[in-house]
Amino acid sequence: MGPGGIATIIAAVALAVIAIAVAYAVIRLGRVIDEVGVAVKSITEETTPLLEEVTTTVKLVNGPLHSINRVTKSVEDLSSKISATTSTFLDKNELAMKVAGGLLTAAQLRKGKGKSKSKNKGKSSKKAKSFVDDEEFE
Repeated sequence: MGPGGIATIIAAVALAVIAIAVAYAVIRLGRVIDEVGVAVKSITEETTPLLEEVTTTVKLVNGPLHSINRVTKSVEDLSSKISATTSTFLDKNELAMKVAGGLLTAAQLRKGKGKSKSKNKGKSSKKAKSFVDDEEFE
């Protein structure tokens, strides 16, 4: 056997080792692909019921939201009608506007007096004090 024959045998053995390595890699890759397929199938089987439950939940939540939306719209319409009616009434009746202003002023003045009374009561001494028309009695 000459040097060419030995080179041929070495090349053939190397080629056989490479072929075995490629075959092993292909077999391993096939197993990985099978495992990925099983995992995807499992995920699909578990995800489908979850998506159906989410869809049902969203439908159940949307029902009350539509009701709340209708109620909110009705309240909005009512408040805009009341506002329009009030402004129209006050625009047409200047006397009513003056009376309302006077009532508000009187209420604020009366409220201011009530605050001063309560401050004085908190600072009172041991004797009980009473107020009648801003006059102090002991």
